[in-house]
Amino acid sequence: MKLIECPRDAMQGLHDFIPTATKTAYLNALLQVGFDTLDFGSFVSPKAIPQLRDTAEVLAGLDLTNSKTKLLAIVANQRGAETAAQHPEISYLGFPLSVSETFQRRNTNQTTAEALADVAAMHELCERTGKTLVTYLSMGFGNPYGDAWSPEIVTNFTQQLAALGVRIVALSDTVGTSSAATIAPLFSALIPAYPSIEFGAHLHTTPGTWREKVAAAYEAGCRRFDGAIGGFGGCPMAADELTGNMATENLVAFLAEQGVETGLDMAAFGRAQLLSQPIFAGH
Repeated sequence: MKLIECPRDAMQGLHDFIPTATKTAYLNALLQVGFDTLDFGSFVSPKAIPQLRDTAEVLAGLDLTNSKTKLLAIVANQRGAETAAQHPEISYLGFPLSVSETFQRRNTNQTTAEALADVAAMHELCERTGKTLVTYLSMGFGNPYGDAWSPEIVTNFTQQLAALGVRIVALSDTVGTSSAATIAPLFSALIPAYPSIEFGAHLHTTPGTWREKVAAAYEAGCRRFDGAIGGFGGCPMAADELTGNMATENLVAFLAEQGVETGLDMAAFGRAQLLSQPIFAGH
């Protein structure tokens, strides 16, 4: 079981800039919890994501000496990937490849064909520099634009990623449209069909629908889950304003019910929760 904590996703949409020292202190607290991976920041244009313009400075302030947690940085193009790859502390580069052509253009100013070409180049870069590429299939469960979506389309994207040698694919419910009826069949079909790929679930959800979504993915064989303490963040294009990231505390509770040992230090988890409250208060 791998739990990926995503403070980057929780922070990136906040209007008021979080001071670098505050970000760093929070991330250092998260590094003591025992997550498999920390999605800590992004190397993208500061005009696009001003909240994370200090990612390099934050990285310099992280204390990794007593943490087994690996770092993941999001990138939106080859230039960002090359910048991120220069940092030895970073293990994973994450790239959002959208099943929706409209969202790909809005998110990274590319066509999906151009984005796939970038994935190929980023994967080669990662192989050369000792990193691993994590490809997020954004809008993996549908989109609000009327773009075509079907399990077959998601499978086709996965097939192309497998052909490139991509080893981690996270199906991403970007706007909270997924349900157990869409989650379970996708994971049930893809996991056995592509044994070389580690599939993850990046699910956005309302407070009332999280359990059915986690259960559907888990029962279908998913063993990699993204979350954010408090369920903060999520996509501003979601139809329901209550839609946010999957709350990590809910993930932990669900796994405990299944008898799954997460290996997390729950005292450290509690300290991180306390630190998160003033950062995200009112959001």
